[in-house]
Amino acid sequence: MPRERGTPRSKRSSLTSEQDYPARTCAVMSTQKRVKNSQTPRTSQHSNSYQTNLLAWKLKEDLSNSKSISKHGQNSPVEDSEQADADEQAEDALQIAVRYFEKGPFKTSRSKDKTLEKHLKTVENVAWKNGLAPEEIDILLNVALSGKFGSAVNSRILRCMIPATLISEDSVVKAVSWLCVGKCCGSTKVLFYRWLVAMFDFIDHKEKINLLYGFFFASLQDDALCPYVCHFLYLLTKKENVKPFRVRKLLDLQAKMGRQPYLHALLSLYKFFVPTLISVSLPVKKIYFKNPENLWKTALVAVRQRNQEPSPEPLKLMLGPATVRPRKRKWNSHSLIPLLNSSSHSKEYGKKGMSLSDYLSRNRAFSGEQLKSFPQLLQNIHCLELPSQMGAVLNNSLLLHYINCVRDESLLLRLYHWLSQTLQEECIWYKVNNYECEKEFTNFLDTIIKAECFLQEGFYSCEAFLYKSLPLWDGFCCRSQFLQLVSWFPFSSFSEVKPFIFDRLAQLFFTSTIYFKCSVLENLKELLQNWLLWLSMDIHMKTMTDSSLETTFSGSMQSVFELIHYVGWLSINALRLESNSTFLLHFVLDFYEKVCDIYINYNLPLVVLFPPGIFYLALLSLDSSILNQLCYIMHRYRNNLTAAKKNELVLKKKSEFIFSSKTYQEYNHYLTAMVGCLWTSKPFQKGSYFDPEVFKIIGIAKYKTSLNLVHHPALLSYAISFLLKEYPEERTVNVSSIRGKKWNEYLDYLFSEGLQGLKLFIRSSIHHSSVP
Repeated sequence: MPRERGTPRSKRSSLTSEQDYPARTCAVMSTQKRVKNSQTPRTSQHSNSYQTNLLAWKLKEDLSNSKSISKHGQNSPVEDSEQADADEQAEDALQIAVRYFEKGPFKTSRSKDKTLEKHLKTVENVAWKNGLAPEEIDILLNVALSGKFGSAVNSRILRCMIPATLISEDSVVKAVSWLCVGKCCGSTKVLFYRWLVAMFDFIDHKEKINLLYGFFFASLQDDALCPYVCHFLYLLTKKENVKPFRVRKLLDLQAKMGRQPYLHALLSLYKFFVPTLISVSLPVKKIYFKNPENLWKTALVAVRQRNQEPSPEPLKLMLGPATVRPRKRKWNSHSLIPLLNSSSHSKEYGKKGMSLSDYLSRNRAFSGEQLKSFPQLLQNIHCLELPSQMGAVLNNSLLLHYINCVRDESLLLRLYHWLSQTLQEECIWYKVNNYECEKEFTNFLDTIIKAECFLQEGFYSCEAFLYKSLPLWDGFCCRSQFLQLVSWFPFSSFSEVKPFIFDRLAQLFFTSTIYFKCSVLENLKELLQNWLLWLSMDIHMKTMTDSSLETTFSGSMQSVFELIHYVGWLSINALRLESNSTFLLHFVLDFYEKVCDIYINYNLPLVVLFPPGIFYLALLSLDSSILNQLCYIMHRYRNNLTAAKKNELVLKKKSEFIFSSKTYQEYNHYLTAMVGCLWTSKPFQKGSYFDPEVFKIIGIAKYKTSLNLVHHPALLSYAISFLLKEYPEERTVNVSSIRGKKWNEYLDYLFSEGLQGLKLFIRSSIHHSSVP
């Protein structure tokens, strides 16, 4: 069912107020000054190299310019001027530092050590504050992995490889080539692979890197590198990379190293792509890797905050272009959903004089930014390029359409991985200091839920998140979003997930308010509906989806059966705790309205009745809407059981999921009790569940004549209103006078008052010849 990725862009909304004019003026003057200085000829022996690399900082200068405008738009002109000068000095210092590292190491001396430390700190400060341009990362990666400097310096350089926008694929390929030379130590290699995994979303292309798959796979033999290489391969692997000899090698490594989770991850991925190659059972739905972004997380979040546009409110997904007007946000807020930015969206497109057709003729890939309508998606579905960060698709209905239609496993895995990492890092109840980001996390969950509703399937990444976070959840924070995630829980064996999801949810359920209980019941009803839809689609296709459960159809129906019984158990105990609340009983019956129609609406061979504790409580309720709802449910149960019986007779065989005769007997008991209470005034005959002594305890001694459509506590007010309206001449109101002709008139009066459930029940289950 759902996968990962995205690239931040350094784009800001334009500032239009008059007070922002000085800031723009200063920033433009600063840019012009830097350009003028950069065009001044240099006389050093490295002038050619410097001029060659001059374009390396053009994008960085533009980025700094836009950041200066956004960050200081509301400052005074003096402050803007000072900040522009500071940015210019930092930019110049960074260029000097990069040139210093590019030239190579010098003879060690105390003065040179100080110079090295100065330039190293310059690179670190700029990288952690604003990020580095692609060209700067290209140079510094080569420096770190070429072994020119010591391992301590190389490590510090790798730790500050933080992109401002993108990382060039060619830079990664060149960096990997240095691993073959053996110039860097083992710890540097480990750090490089950790960096690769953490920055995987920011690499503009992956085709050339994938060509080096064999080299990366060979690195698995290094015990120190193995966990990180496995993680990188997990992100890089495509179906064509799965080969029998690689499966054998992974199984040999597992035999040698033991059942390591990172090896299980790669084997599970291989089995996902080519199930026939791996016959051994593997653990599933587990978080296999630690998050590698910990070293760079703070910087990446800060860079995203500065580079992203103001994030929109959670989108309403629809069939059409995703254009939403951004709302105003606080200066320190940020969106967890990356911007839509395809890696091959060339800078050439948009140049003066270049049309869209000219651009596409030079570059066949059709980027996500250009996708504006559904017909456009259909025309370019063969060459559509998804964004670098898969998380960006969550805000775009057209790209969600594409993922749903193409069903490419690698795309889903990318999205799953991105979701897993983001949920793990941003969950606000994992860390106390994360509560300040509650609004952003809530919007993030809303976006995920809207995407799940749009695709009509749950994400397995959210399932892993629920497993991990439910024990820590307080039942209050992001309540609506969390419970909606539960309602989209992918279909699973109920007995397997019950201890981890439903039992833990029950602990909060019984100790919370009635409103929380109603919310849980409502979302469990949605969960049941989603499971039923999945199973009904499956039975129509006549083949079971290749799920990790590998259950038979009857086993799947058993899971639904157990879920319904579990909700019945929750409901009975909740009603006892809440003193048989009518409000809560409405939600309980809403759930059973879904249950009673499983056979007809979903074409699934299952009929499950509600427990006696719910049936009799609803039957004797003082609320007419409860009684009306009960009548409707009983009417639908009758239709479903009748249809099931007819189907068995026509096919002359039992259903795959055999109906128990006890189900029919139980329904007949309920039907007899209802007819006795509403029509014949002979309730609770022999064989009924209800003990007549209860009526004596509550003061109704003549219960045999106290319950029918006239005397029922929920309908007594209707009987009085009927007599006052239809027979105003009568001085006394005697409800016992409603007999014979008056009885039929009273029935029409009840039906006219909107009691349609009662009307359906009486017409389908009661013969009118037996009018009292």
